[in-house]
Amino acid sequence: MKDRVMFDIGQILDEIFEATQDFGNAFKGGFGFGPHGKSWPFGWDENVDYYPNHMFPPANVFMKPDKTMVFEFAMAGYEGSSINLQFVGDYMVLSAKAPDDSEKQEDIKYFKRRLKLKDVHDQKYYVPADKFDQENVKAVYRNGLLKVSVPSRETVQSKEGVKIEIVEEEDA
Repeated sequence: MKDRVMFDIGQILDEIFEATQDFGNAFKGGFGFGPHGKSWPFGWDENVDYYPNHMFPPANVFMKPDKTMVFEFAMAGYEGSSINLQFVGDYMVLSAKAPDDSEKQEDIKYFKRRLKLKDVHDQKYYVPADKFDQENVKAVYRNGLLKVSVPSRETVQSKEGVKIEIVEEEDA
């Protein structure tokens, strides 16, 4: 009996349970990663980018309680006349021409450069015409912020679809 090593199975199970619980809490908290040091919950998060392909210009996209879809684009430095906004089918398409930088100098060394205005080429945002009234859209450009409000339709228009006939194949 002197050569036998004794294990406290209860203590081992307690440690396993505690480690599992810590891992579960870390998993629910997103492992501490997230915007501004906050962790990501699994579910609705207003910090999630539902339009990840459009990095520039920065945008907010949200829906008001009356079902109006609102787009806010940070367009500081752009002339209002250089911004083009139109509907093409179920998409709102945004384009803009960046202002000419007349002070381009090759010998400038930036300590920090975050402000880089560039052309915006045909960015598409899904706004289905059967659910939103594209004829009554309101776009306001003020203080470098382009705010586009697209009201919802009173009644959703149903699109005529194409019926697909399903035939049963007979046993050969």
